[in-house]
This record gives sequence, structure tokens and C-alpha cells, in this order.
Amino acid sequence: MRHGFPVQAHFEAQRMQFLEAANAAGATLTSYVHPLKGPADETLATDVAWLGAPTARRVLVTISGTHGVEGYYGSVCQTEWLHELATRELPEDVAVLMIHLINPWGTAWVRRVNEDNIDLNRNYLDFDNPLPRNSRYETIHEVYTCRDFDGPGRRRSDELLAAHLQSLGWAEYQAIAGAGQYAHADGLYYGGQRPAWSNRTLREIVERFLRPAEAAIAFDLHTGAGAFGHPMLLAIARSRYPALADAEALYGPWLYEVFTDPDAATNQTGVVARAVGYTSQALLEALPDTRLMQLVIECGTYPEERVHTALRNDHWLHLYGDPRDSLGKQISRSLFEAFVPADPDWGAVAWQRTRNTWERALAALSEKSGA
Repeated sequence: MRHGFPVQAHFEAQRMQFLEAANAAGATLTSYVHPLKGPADETLATDVAWLGAPTARRVLVTISGTHGVEGYYGSVCQTEWLHELATRELPEDVAVLMIHLINPWGTAWVRRVNEDNIDLNRNYLDFDNPLPRNSRYETIHEVYTCRDFDGPGRRRSDELLAAHLQSLGWAEYQAIAGAGQYAHADGLYYGGQRPAWSNRTLREIVERFLRPAEAAIAFDLHTGAGAFGHPMLLAIARSRYPALADAEALYGPWLYEVFTDPDAATNQTGVVARAVGYTSQALLEALPDTRLMQLVIECGTYPEERVHTALRNDHWLHLYGDPRDSLGKQISRSLFEAFVPADPDWGAVAWQRTRNTWERALAALSEKSGA
């Protein structure tokens, strides 16, 4: 790898490396500038690189940064693959579309959520319809809103969390929390009351670049769920869709399938099946005339207890703390490590499996194009 995975967050460095690699590969670039600035007053943007013939009807899509801090993994993989693609030609009817850091604010500020505390993978809904209700979240909301970081309030919320875990276990507790909620803007896994900037931007990108596609394979890139160093390949949707059979044939036992349902049981992937508003489902709905194979790559990091603590502390920080003081910086570093481990072997495995998955998809698109 040319740059490797970063050991600390630096949005502008990631962006410049991606843009330089895209330019070197001869990609056509389009930028969508975010209305807010980063922590160093830097410009924030989602950059889109199209590599291949403008008229290509078969497209491989990669999306990084749906969950901001996880975007550092996705960004590095996108940049590395651009360096490789620069050395070869794509088939005439095949293109690669890279959507770089769709949640640039979250990436820059080292948060999983966006500027409005919205989890984007709970935000892709039809907001003209009644929003989902998660009544069981009401019993745990207090865990995430205490004003103390290590005082009496924190001890009370720790006791409340421990009581829930004793009665429910981690898997069920995480399923309740991760199912998403739309009632508390100051809560965890908040889905919002309207489409977020990143939601609107992704839909604009899809409409502009993917509407003409006859076939597409799309990868939404994530970290944080699953066993350490194990990149899982998932198909996440409400139900089976036409191209899922293609994915099963292409990837065989590598592929995990998660069908979302409010009453879904817990599963072994660490991905919450009770949530709605996933990017993957939104892509299927946005491209009804495209044979779309929508997939998620989820690179496992640390045990769920550690990841949850990092998320909880980060949530406190942005409700009541100061991201720029020493405690704030410590909390941000812990969150970064929880989603982008510094262990070099973790990075090597994450990149190699991601690359292999993309190469298999590209070969499949190339065969179908008649190349």
C-alpha cells in the first residue's frame, strides 16, 4: 500500500490523496461541497470519481464514509484501488464510480454520525410517511444523556446499563439501541426528521451517474461490527431482490444475508437487522430499472462492549464536552481506534479482502459486458 491506514484523523489529507489518485487515473471528478467547515476550518466535500467510458452501462460503485469515522478505511481502499486501476484499461462498457466520504462532516470531526447527530443508515426513509417507533429505546435513552463523564450521573447511568445488560444480554441490548429511533435528537442511533445533506447528495449522485446503468454492483464500506480483522461481505435489504441470486453465485459462502424487520432476531454478524433507512435499501429503491447487486463490506474491529463505550463517550462529548480540550481529544482518539485500529495487520487484511471483493465484482461486470 502506498500510504497505509492513518493512525489519526486528517480529513484534508485523505481528500487530497483521493483526488490526486483519481486525477492520475484519468477519472472525471465532481465535488459536492458541504455547507459546514471542518475542525481546522477546512472545506468539506463529497468527491465523486468516474473512471471509464462516459456511456458505460455496467458500473461498479464504492461508497465510503456513510458513518463518518469509518470513512478512513473506505477512503484508503478507494485511493489504493485507483492507483491500481490507473495502470490498466477498463472494458468499454464498464465503469467504476467512487463516492468518496458521503458524510464528510462526520469524517472530519471523527464522528460516526453527521452534523445533526443523525446516523445516515437510519435516515434513508420516506419522511412523508409516519416514522418508525422504537418504544424499547425509551427505557435506555437515559444511558446516553447524563451530563457527567465520570461523576454521580455517570455512575447511575452505568448501573442502569448494567441492569439492562444483565436482563437482556449484549446482543439484544444492541439490537434495541441499534434499531434506530426518531424521537430524541440527543439520543443514540437517531434517524432524523428529514433527509440529511448526505442523503440528498447521495440521491443526486445516483440520479446523475447511475440512472442509465443496466447493471451495477455497489459496495457501502463500513467498520466496527464483527470479529477483529474479519471483513464481512453482506447483502442488507428488506427482502430478496432480483440481483441477490447473482451475488450468491458470485461470492458463494463469503456472502452473509441480512433481511431487515422490526421483529428480527439477533444475528451473528453484529449488524442490526431491526433498523430501517439503510443506504443499501435506498439504492435498490432509487434504481428500480437497474439490475443492482447492493453489498456492504463490514470490517470487524473490537468487541462490541469496547465499541459501544467509545460511541457512548463520543456522544457525551458532543452533547456536553469540548472536542478541542485534552479529554475531548482522548475520546476522539479512542473512537478512531475503535473503528480504524492501528494494528498494521488489521489494515493489511481489510485492504486485501476489500480489493479481492472488488476485483471479483469487476471481473463479473466485464464478463457480462462481453469483454
